[in-house]
Amino acid sequence: MSIDKTLKIRLGLSGSRNVLSRSERIARLLEEDRFAAGRSPFGLPKVRVQKAIAGKKKKKTVEEGAAAPAAAAKGKK
Repeated sequence: MSIDKTLKIRLGLSGSRNVLSRSERIARLLEEDRFAAGRSPFGLPKVRVQKAIAGKKKKKTVEEGAAAPAAAAKGKK
């Protein structure tokens, strides 16, 4: 039986995956200098997968918020 076309995912695997293949894990470990050249590819340590998070607007800090009215008050005098 086939899946109805309205239920199919259009983008396929374009989203972030939470599991890396062995070659991807070895590549990440080599970047981090955690994998030796002659080492066995079995029993690799865990590699964290960074998930992309949509950017959020930065909140003004208390110092920036307090500095702006103080500067405006100095200009009025």
